[in-house]
Amino acid sequence: MTEKKQRQADDAQAEEKDFGQQPDEQSENGQAEEYIQLLQRVQADFDNFRRRTSQERADWSKYCSQRLATSLLPILDNFERALEAGGDDLSSFKEGIELIYRQLKDALEKDGVKPMEVVGAEFDPNYHEAVMQGPSDEYPDNTVIQEFQKGYMLEDRVLRPAMVKVAKN
Repeated sequence: MTEKKQRQADDAQAEEKDFGQQPDEQSENGQAEEYIQLLQRVQADFDNFRRRTSQERADWSKYCSQRLATSLLPILDNFERALEAGGDDLSSFKEGIELIYRQLKDALEKDGVKPMEVVGAEFDPNYHEAVMQGPSDEYPDNTVIQEFQKGYMLEDRVLRPAMVKVAKN
């Protein structure tokens, strides 16, 4: 019987050589192929997602100022009307310019742009650009005592720092 078992073992090895794989190996290779296909689909989905978000980001940055521009157009129209109206009455011209100024200020505030209140505040290089220093009896050292150019914030971000004079006694 040992000879019979030996012959069966030899036949099994020969069969393995002929087919190259056992049934377990074939199912493992099939499963590996499924995983490879799944990975390829996931990779394609991710590439599509990345391409789509990149396009959306480009579109957003291209048109992000559309709302502000739309709110500024009536102000531009009012400037054109004021320039076309002409006339010799300086007081009505000044009133028209003040009206346009208020419109512009309101439009910017609606979009989150606000001027900084700096006089009397402690100097902060993140919000102020010191262009002068000078003595002050009214304010302590390192305090903003005069504003030369307004600074503006967009929500919590500095758009333009204020140009200021700082107290130094």
